[in-house]
Amino acid sequence: MTIHIQDLKFQCIIGILDFERTQEQDVIVNLEIDYTYNSEFINYADVAALLQDTMQKEKFLLIEDALEHLSALLKINFSNIILLNLKITKPSILPNCKVSVSNIYKFDS
Repeated sequence: MTIHIQDLKFQCIIGILDFERTQEQDVIVNLEIDYTYNSEFINYADVAALLQDTMQKEKFLLIEDALEHLSALLKINFSNIILLNLKITKPSILPNCKVSVSNIYKFDS
């Protein structure tokens, strides 16, 4: 099975620039989770809440750090994940484009 969460948008502190450490900015999270479904499902509402709550609480410096932390946290909370494609976008950090960082995580089942 594959869960898709597209364009999960919220505000949080993320970044290394001075103003990014004091002013929340929009972020957009997209993910795909491939998981083994053996009568145990993954609640996508729980996934979305975990992502948003964690990013708002942790106030990451780098998107890369957020990706690594979130991937580990998702695997801990949802052990049947076998593949995770996670992307975090900062849509307003540059005036003429959106900036994203993504990674694909493969887990042993």
